[in-house]
Amino acid sequence: MATPDFIRTIRADAGHQLLWLPGVTAIVFDDEGRVLLGRRSDNGKWSVIGGIPDPGEQPAECAVREVFEETAVHCVVERVVLVEALEPVTYPNGDVCQFMDITLRCRAVGGEARVNDDESLEVGWFAMDALPDLHEFGVFRIKQAMAEEQPTWFDR
Repeated sequence: MATPDFIRTIRADAGHQLLWLPGVTAIVFDDEGRVLLGRRSDNGKWSVIGGIPDPGEQPAECAVREVFEETAVHCVVERVVLVEALEPVTYPNGDVCQFMDITLRCRAVGGEARVNDDESLEVGWFAMDALPDLHEFGVFRIKQAMAEEQPTWFDR
């Protein structure tokens, strides 16, 4: 995942200390009920699509932007799936971040899935019974997004 310029500016003063940041995850389904995934260039693993909102950017705008930037797929946001504070992450360079993840269910409305930036090695649509090996983070979010009448999930 590319580090946004505004975070590089903060890091210049904050050093490696913990930064509390927003994060947005987009669970995108097509008309066949398949989910859009990307294989990350930083670790080679399949993952759901996500990123960090720019200052002042709404979560739904971020989801639509990130999906297009990474996959060339146009989508619309349908609903909030979950909101969760994640555990802190320490990156190889020593930076520490903790994200408040907002996961949104999205529907594809155009574009052809393809690698559209340097953050992905591959992108593709996957049927629920043919998902590649995914971290529990993605599996849980996909399952929550599939539940049609379920209210937004919060860790209590």
